[in-house]
Formats: sequence, C-alpha cells, structure tokens
Amino acid sequence: MASEDLAGALAAVLEGRGLRVHSCDSGPAGQPRARLRTNVSYVVLAVFLNEQDEVLLIQEAKRECRGSWYLPAGRMEPGESIVEALQREVKEEAGLQCEPETLLTVEERGPSWIRFVFLARPTGGTLKTSQEADAESLQAGWYPRSSLATPLRAHDILHLIELAAQYRQQARHPPVLPQELPCSVVCQRLVATFTGAQTVWVLVGTVGTPHLPVTACDFAPMEQRGGLKVAVLRLLQECLTLHSLAVETKGLLGLQHLGKDHTDGICLNVLLAVAFRNPGTQEEPPKIRGENYAWWKVGDVGLQDQLLRRLLDCSTVPLNR
Repeated sequence: MASEDLAGALAAVLEGRGLRVHSCDSGPAGQPRARLRTNVSYVVLAVFLNEQDEVLLIQEAKRECRGSWYLPAGRMEPGESIVEALQREVKEEAGLQCEPETLLTVEERGPSWIRFVFLARPTGGTLKTSQEADAESLQAGWYPRSSLATPLRAHDILHLIELAAQYRQQARHPPVLPQELPCSVVCQRLVATFTGAQTVWVLVGTVGTPHLPVTACDFAPMEQRGGLKVAVLRLLQECLTLHSLAVETKGLLGLQHLGKDHTDGICLNVLLAVAFRNPGTQEEPPKIRGENYAWWKVGDVGLQDQLLRRLLDCSTVPLNR
C-alpha cells in the first residue's frame, strides 16, 4: 500500500467510516469465529434525555429484578445489526421507536461480554403503560435526572446518564455510529501513534500490503489472559520493547459489525499514544523489533492535525474495561 493509500485508510478510520478486516496481524492460535449465544454476548443500552432534563427508564419484569428501574437495554440476537438490536429493545421495553445519535461508550468484561451504550432520540411510538406490562417490562416513564425512579436495578447507569448529559452539553467526540462491515472475530484495529515535535508516526503492519494493524482477542476469561487490553499489549509486545514505553489508550474512533450471514464479529478502531517513559530529547519513534511492523511518518498536514486534535482532546468514544 502506497503512502497515499495508507493516508486514505487512516482518514477513513478517523472519520468513523471504518475498513474491512481481511486478516489479523496478531491473535491466539486457532481463534474460533465469533458466535452469539456461543462464545460472545453483546448488549445494547440506550440513554434518552428530553428537553426537561428527564431520563427514560423502564421498570423491569424479570423475576430476579422485578419492579426495579433501569435504562432500556438487552442482549443482541443472531442476525441483527447493532442498531437493529437497539431499536428492538427500546420498542419492546419502552414502546418507542428511536434512532441512535452516537455511541457514548463501550464497556467490556472480556470479549465474551461487550456492552454498546448509545445516546438516542425517540422518533415515534407511544410510551409503554402499566396496562401494557409483559415479559419485557412492566412500564416506562420519564424521570428528572436529579431524582430518578427507585429502586434502580443497578447503579452503573448513573455514570452513563451523566455521560449522556455531558455529551449533550458539549460533545467531546464527533457522532460515532456502527458501520455495517463484516468481521468473523472480535478484534481491534490500532491507530498507534508516536508524536515528535514536528511529526506524527503511525504503526503499520508490513506483512502483505502495508496497513493499520489488527489484533484479535482471545475468548478466555479476563483472569485467564482474555480481554481487549491484553490483545493490544500482545501485538505491541511483538514489535516494541514496552518496559521503556508508556502506552495510553485514548478511546474508540469507530465500531464495525454486520450481524448478517453469521458474521457476529466486531472490530473496534482504537486510538493509542505511544511515548518514551523518559523522553529527553528523543524525536524518533521507538525502534521496531522484527520485520512485521514499521513506523509510517504521516506526511499529510491535514491528517497530522486531525490526529493531534484527537490525541490532545481525547476526542474519542471511551472504552471502559
């Protein structure tokens, strides 16, 4: 891939458009395909805020938490896109049709449980009443953000509601919506950067056509070396001496998933900053070990400026592990 092709690929990822995943540069041997209800579980959750600073909550019908309140949420079904799953869950639990405005955060407990949290807006339907109670929910209602309905099923939603309110007040990142691109595994495409005084370098894979590297995740539980962070460190350890470096995950630039034709995998496009722990006057990026990776100097001034703004402002979707 010529420098202009790398520039085009980087621009696509920075703009949230994504790129097809053709292969992975790093990953466990014999990595199985991602399969919902088998080795992966994806959850969608929606935060709605109206002009009165009220939050949409649903009252749970499940036996273990019956009567408690929560945000509309649920597990994705095979064959669904992420947006289709979100719209189905909101319709079933709250009675409303909706459109997502942006991805707010992605949470994970290892790659076998990943939750996609969206800020959304209603586009139709009628709020579910107690007379319409069913196995999905007992009812739905709008509640002031300062005095939510109680009891809550879990307090993890408080942070998500505040995150949505902050985004509404001042958007920290551009709107990010899932791109419908096929992927067979749970993986991450890395935009791993090193910043000098005048230049930004990006790590590229060199096996085949030069490209932004992709690392696949192990489905083992986190305590057995699973998790998204582990997959990132595995790839970086293959080419860099990490004990002398600081690596910071800035967040997500985009999310890719198809859901149709048994392609349940996802690709998270992740922005990283690599720096020397003791920088001194070093302006060149750290030395690469082996021949499978290289540093690419970003020559396009516009792309450099985009990268620097995203890095300095943390203008990305938070990734919470």
